[in-house]
Amino acid sequence: MKKIILNFFLAALCVPALAQDAINYQTPPKAITDLLLAKPTPSVSIDSKAEWMLLSERNSYPSIEELAMPEYRIAGMRINPNNYSPSRQTFINNFSLKNIKTGKVSAVVGLPSPLYAGNVSWSPNETKIAFTNTTQNRVDLYLIDVATAKATKINKQPLNAILGNGGATWIDEGTVLYRVAAKPANLAPTRPLAPKGPTIQQNLGKAAPSATLQDLIKSPFDEQLFEFFATSQLVQNKNGVETLIGKPAIYSSIALSPDKNYMMVRTIKKPFSYLVSAFGFPSVLTINDRNGKVVKLLADLPSSEVRPSGYDNVQNIPRGYDWRDDVAASVVWAQPLDSGLIKKNVEYHDAILELAAPFNGTAKELFKTKMRYSGTSWGNATLALVRENSRTKQMSRLSRYNPATGALETLYELSTNDAYNNPGFPVTEKNKFGRQVILTTDNGTKLLLNNTTGASDKGDLPFIAKFDLNTKKSEILWRAQPGSFEMVTDVIDPQKLVLLTRRESQKDAPNYFIKNLMMKVADRQITTFTNPYAQLEGVTKQKISYKRADGIDLTGDLYLPKGYNKEKDGPLPVLIWAYPREFNSAADAAQIRGSQDKFTQISSGGPLFFVTQGYAILDNAEMPIVAKDGKKPNDTFVEQLKLNAEAAINKLSDMGVGDRNRMAVGGHSYGAFMTANLLAHTNLFKAGIARSGAYNRTLTPFGFQNEDRTYWDAPQLYYEMSPFSYANKIKTPILLIHGEMDDNQGTFPINSERLFNAIKGFGGTTRFVYLPYEAHGYRAKENLLHMLWEMNTWLDTYVKNANVKSAK
Repeated sequence: MKKIILNFFLAALCVPALAQDAINYQTPPKAITDLLLAKPTPSVSIDSKAEWMLLSERNSYPSIEELAMPEYRIAGMRINPNNYSPSRQTFINNFSLKNIKTGKVSAVVGLPSPLYAGNVSWSPNETKIAFTNTTQNRVDLYLIDVATAKATKINKQPLNAILGNGGATWIDEGTVLYRVAAKPANLAPTRPLAPKGPTIQQNLGKAAPSATLQDLIKSPFDEQLFEFFATSQLVQNKNGVETLIGKPAIYSSIALSPDKNYMMVRTIKKPFSYLVSAFGFPSVLTINDRNGKVVKLLADLPSSEVRPSGYDNVQNIPRGYDWRDDVAASVVWAQPLDSGLIKKNVEYHDAILELAAPFNGTAKELFKTKMRYSGTSWGNATLALVRENSRTKQMSRLSRYNPATGALETLYELSTNDAYNNPGFPVTEKNKFGRQVILTTDNGTKLLLNNTTGASDKGDLPFIAKFDLNTKKSEILWRAQPGSFEMVTDVIDPQKLVLLTRRESQKDAPNYFIKNLMMKVADRQITTFTNPYAQLEGVTKQKISYKRADGIDLTGDLYLPKGYNKEKDGPLPVLIWAYPREFNSAADAAQIRGSQDKFTQISSGGPLFFVTQGYAILDNAEMPIVAKDGKKPNDTFVEQLKLNAEAAINKLSDMGVGDRNRMAVGGHSYGAFMTANLLAHTNLFKAGIARSGAYNRTLTPFGFQNEDRTYWDAPQLYYEMSPFSYANKIKTPILLIHGEMDDNQGTFPINSERLFNAIKGFGGTTRFVYLPYEAHGYRAKENLLHMLWEMNTWLDTYVKNANVKSAK
C-alpha cells in the first residue's frame, strides 16, 4: 500500500481493479473548496411583535476529530457518553440581538467560550431566550435577557439532553422545567471482558414486521447503557432555585397543559426492544400534577414492534395523545375502529376521544374519521380543523369541527401531491393560555391562510389568502410576483395585514422585510445579508420544461458556468442530479416544483460545486414514477426511470448546452438507488455517482420508500428493482460513496460494500469511498472536501475528458 499523487490516481482509474488505495485526505479545486467553506449566513429568529431579532451564527462544518469523539449507538440514538447529550449535533457559536426599530445590533454578553449552543426557545412573553450549551463533560442551561442582551447560566446540576426536548420547557418568565442527569456520567456501566452468556432473542407467535432500523439495542450491555443514560430527573427552576419533581425515570416526553397545572408524562419501561428505537419501546402515559404526583393513568402502551406492516395501518391501541390548545386542561387522542387495519371494510377508521380535568370521568367521543386521523388544529369554542389522510391513496382531507355541537364538515379533499391546489396553512395567534390557535377574521367566518410555496404553472409564487368557511372559497390577498421569490414567515398584525416576509432573487441573498398590505408604504428591509458565494456570480440558472416520451411534463433546474457562450463553447459535459418520487396521478407528477427566482444556496450534498469546473448541472431533475393502468407506481419503476433520463438528455442536447455523449448521473440515498438502476439498465451515461444508497431491496423486506408491499407479497418486484440483481450489467463507471456509520433506515453500508464487490467481480469499473465516522448525511470538513475531490476527479476522468462515443 502506498500513497499516490493525482496524476498516478488518474491513470490508475483507467486500470482494472487493483489493490486498495492508501490515500490521505485530498482537497478539490479552490473554487469548490471556497464554496464549501463559505461562512454561513446567520439564522434569524424574530419575536411575534417584530421588535427583536436573534441572530445565530454557526461554523461551516465540524472537524473529523469532532466526529470521532466517543459515542454509543443504541436504541436508535447516538449518545455522547461524557455529557448526557446526543452526539453529532450542529451548534451555534455566537448570538447577537437586533432592535428592529432602531437597527442597533448588540452582541450577547455572558456567553460561555467556546460556545456550543442549541435548543433555543423564547419565553412566553418574549422577554427572555433559553439555550443549552454543551461542553466536553456537561450540558448547561442559559437565559438571555432580551432587554440587556446578557446571558446567565441558571442550572446547578448538568442537564440530561438524551431524550425529547433537551432544553427548557417554559412555565412563565421566571420558571422553566428541564431534565438533569440522575448520576455522574463516569458511573456508566463498563463492558465486561466476558459476557455472562449469549445474546438471545425470541418470538412466540406474534407478528412483528419491522423496518430495517440502525443503531438498535443488540445485547444486555446495550440495555444497561440505555437505561443509565436515558434516566433523568425532572427539575423546576424558579428564579434560579432548583426543585426536584417526582423521581428519576426514563422520560420520553413531558408536555404542560395550557393552564400549566398538569403535565402529560410519557415514561419508557422494560422490556427494551431489539427491533425498534427507544420511541417505540413500551411506555406508560400519565397525567401528573406540577409536583409530579400521578393524577391519572392514561395508557400502558406496548412496544411498537408489533405494529402491522403497510402504510395507513396502525397498532390497535390509543395513539396521538395531545392537549387541546383552546381549553385549560383536556386531553384528546385517537382510537382505531378497524383494529388498526385500513383495508378493513368499515365506514369509520378512527374515533377521537377527549378526557377533561380533573380526569376522573369517562372519556367522551368527539368525532370519527373515514380516513386515518392525523391531527387537529384547535381554534376556539366553535372551531377546530381536523386532518385525515391516506398515504396509500396519496389523499388528504381537511374538515371543520365545531366543539360546541360536534358537527364535522369537510372543507376540501386534495391529493397530497397536488401542490397547485393546496390552499395553504392557517395563520395562528396566541390565546389566553399562550398557545397557538387558529386565527379567524370577519367575525369568525374566514381564515387567514399562508402558502409559503404557492406552486403554480409559473413556478412557486407564495401567497396569503382569506378562506371563507361558508363558501369554501379562497381570496388571494397578496402573491409574490415572478422575478423574485418572497414568502410570508409571520403575520405581525392580522387586522392591518402587516407581514414579515423573506425575499430573495437569483442575484440577491435572502433578506427579511416588513410589508404592510393596507398602507401603501414601501417595504421595510430589516436585514442586509450579502451573497456568501462570490464564485457563483455570473452562473446562470433556468427552470427548464420538457416532456417524457409518454407525454408527462418534467422540469429541472439548469445551471450553466459563468461566461458560457453556446455558440462559442458548444455543448458541455453534464451532471444530472435527481431523486425519484412516486405519484398516483400523472397530472400531479407534471406539476412544476420550485422557482428559478430563488437565490442559489450551496448544500454540501448538492451538485452545484461542479458548475465552477465547466459542467452544466441539471439539479432537481424530475424523476416521477407514476401509477399506470391500475398498477402501482413501482410496477414500472425501471421503465419510467429510463423515460425520465432520456427526456432530460434529449432536452439538454436539443438546447445545444449538453453533450449527449458526456452525460453523468448522480444522487444521494434513493437518488443513489436510481443512479445504480440507470447504469444497470441503460447505456445513456458515461459515469454515475451513487452516495449512501440501498441497492438490494431484499434487505428492506417489509417495505421501502413509498412501497408498502413486502418482499413476500412481491418478490419479483423486489428483485427487479434491486440494481444488485443486475450488477453484472453495470459496465458504466460508477463511484460509490458511503458513510461508515450510516444511521438511515435501510441504507446500511453493506449495500455499497456488496454492490462494489459484485461489480468488481464481473470486471466493471468502480471505486468505493468509505467516509470514516459519517452518518447518512456527511458533516466533517475533511470528509466533505475529499468527497468533492473524488466526485470531481471521477467526472473529469470519465465524463469531461472521456473519448466521445455515441450513447447507445
